[in-house]
Amino acid sequence: MFILFSLRLCAFAPLRFGFLVSNNFFDVIPAIDLRGGKCVRLAQGDAARATEYSDDPVETARHWEALGAKRLHLVDLDGAFAGAPAQTDVAHEIFKALKIPVQFGGGVRTLDDARRLLDLGAARVIFGTAAAERPEIVEEAVRRHGEAVVVGIDARNGNVALRGWVQSSATTVLDLALRMKAAGVTRIVYTDIARDGMLTGADADGTEGLARETGLRVIASGGVGTLAEVEDLWRRRSSGIEGVILGRALYERRIDFSAAVEACQC
Repeated sequence: MFILFSLRLCAFAPLRFGFLVSNNFFDVIPAIDLRGGKCVRLAQGDAARATEYSDDPVETARHWEALGAKRLHLVDLDGAFAGAPAQTDVAHEIFKALKIPVQFGGGVRTLDDARRLLDLGAARVIFGTAAAERPEIVEEAVRRHGEAVVVGIDARNGNVALRGWVQSSATTVLDLALRMKAAGVTRIVYTDIARDGMLTGADADGTEGLARETGLRVIASGGVGTLAEVEDLWRRRSSGIEGVILGRALYERRIDFSAAVEACQC
C-alpha cells in the first residue's frame, strides 16, 4: 500500500475521438552507438570526433537492462556511413542477450534490411536517409511491419541531414515528418545534430512543436546533459513526446539512469 502520493499530476493528451486520452507513457532509453564493434559517441555526428566508452557492447547492453531500462536504442554508425547495416552480428548478440526490446538504426535503407533486422530480433527498425530519398520504401515497410517501423529525422539548421549526417538536404524537418505520417508512420526519433553529443541540452521546444504540429509520437534525441532536461521533456509529454534517448550523459555519469527513470514516473 502506498502511504505517500506524488503531487505531480499526470498530463493528458488533447481531446481525441471524443474522449480525453491519458498520455502517461514516457520512455527513458539508453543508447549504444556501435563503431568497429565498440561503444562510442560522436560529437555532432562527426566521425573524426569519436569517444570510445566500451569494447564490450553486449555487456554494456546488459548493464542498462539491469538498471531498469525498458528499451535500448542501438545505432550502427558504420552502417550509417556505408549505407547498409554493418554491425548486424554484434546487434544479433545484443538482441539475444536482452529481454527488453531493442530499436535499431543506421544504414537501414531497404525492405530487405528491415526484414532481416526484425528477423534477427530487433523490435523496431529506424529508417533515416531512405525516408527522405525513397519514401515509398518506408510506406511499404509500414504496410508489412506496422509500428515496428520508425523514422529517424536528423536536423541541421531546420533541414534534414542524410547519409550518416554528412549530406544536407533542402527538405525541412516538418515537411518530412508530415510526409512520413501520410505514409503511415506513427513514431519518429528527432535529433538536432548541432546538439548531439555536446551535452548542451535537447531541442525541447523544437521537439514539442514537431509533436504538436504532426500528431506523431516523438522520441527526443541529442544533447541532453542534465536530469532537469529529462524532466522538462517528461513534463511536455502531453504534446506527443513519448521518450528521450540518453547517450554521453549516461556514460560520463552526468545523469544517473535510475534517477532519470524514477523522475519520469507518473
